Amino acid sequence: MKRSLMVASMLALGTAACGGGTGGSAAAAPPPMAMPAPPPSPSPTPAPTPKPVASYSPAAAAIRTTGIALPLGKCVNMANHLEPPNEGDWGRAIAEDDFTIIKAAGFTSIRLPVRFSGHAATAAPFTIDAAFMTRVHHVVDLATAAGLNVIIDMHNYDELMAAPDAHAIRFAALWKQIAATFATAPATVWFELINEPNANLTNAKLPAIITPALAEIRATNPTRPVIIGGEAWSNISSLATLPMPADPNVVPTFHYYDPFAFTHQGATWVSPVPPTGRAFGGAADFAELDRNLQTVRDYIARTGRVPFIGEYGANDIAAVPVSERINYYDTVTSAFASVGVQTCAWGYTNGFKLRDGDHWIPGMLAAIHTTTTLR
Repeated sequence: MKRSLMVASMLALGTAACGGGTGGSAAAAPPPMAMPAPPPSPSPTPAPTPKPVASYSPAAAAIRTTGIALPLGKCVNMANHLEPPNEGDWGRAIAEDDFTIIKAAGFTSIRLPVRFSGHAATAAPFTIDAAFMTRVHHVVDLATAAGLNVIIDMHNYDELMAAPDAHAIRFAALWKQIAATFATAPATVWFELINEPNANLTNAKLPAIITPALAEIRATNPTRPVIIGGEAWSNISSLATLPMPADPNVVPTFHYYDPFAFTHQGATWVSPVPPTGRAFGGAADFAELDRNLQTVRDYIARTGRVPFIGEYGANDIAAVPVSERINYYDTVTSAFASVGVQTCAWGYTNGFKLRDGDHWIPGMLAAIHTTTTLR
């Protein structure tokens, strides 16, 4: 528009300067003045080259050549429900209709974190509180009745992380009770031995701790899938040295919260609290994601096993725009589905939530992708 106004002004000035004379002299009118040529149009400023945006398309589930792979599909964690000290401490309790709502939203599986260690005796035989076990059983029954696969995950056993050897016998005894309780559960109920080994529970220490527990499970559940994650909070790097028992029904897992500065911005449980304002989707973020995808490809090629992501997500505080969270969930799930790996979102209603009150947060469900087939 600015250039058009400049040309119009110059045309107006030229017309006034060339008007014919009004005198009656017989002298020939001077020839009309030549109009000055308009200045050449300035070259448009080149548009900035957009940053490369990675695009990932879900593919078929990766084919394992060793062990089994779980038909996880779309999965959500029942976050902060049964793993606090008491149900309801970190948000609302599980409602009777939660699992029909989850199933209707297109999910195939749920992961159920449970703090069994906080509801069990500290002396042998380490009996789990009967009322608490009944509650867990009821929740699992609700989920399976809704048509969902269920991962029963032992969560927040902090004492085991600090002193693995001192808690090894108790850990195995807890799993003996859990396994016996769910021995007749549908085959769609799976066990996860321990959430996010960390501190002193390293990959080197894992075999000594999980082998007795796995033996207790196999005494009553000889073929039920059992899931194992590695050290350093089951970070993707833990796959490099994750020990796998000689058991065809054991499945590896890892967790994904990269880049941490984005996913945990404003997280008050992290010290120091990561500052808010971090966006996701820059070139460095995609480069990191591509490196991590290659890590998974290499793991599958090396071991023949197909892992899954048991947790991923981004903080849901007001300072993090929902659009940023949607972008993250969309990108991460599509990326790992593009290499045949399935994922389980953290969480449902209480932490990094997908659902707020009586409704799913707009855009979040559509942002969650999985592989095009289930294996």
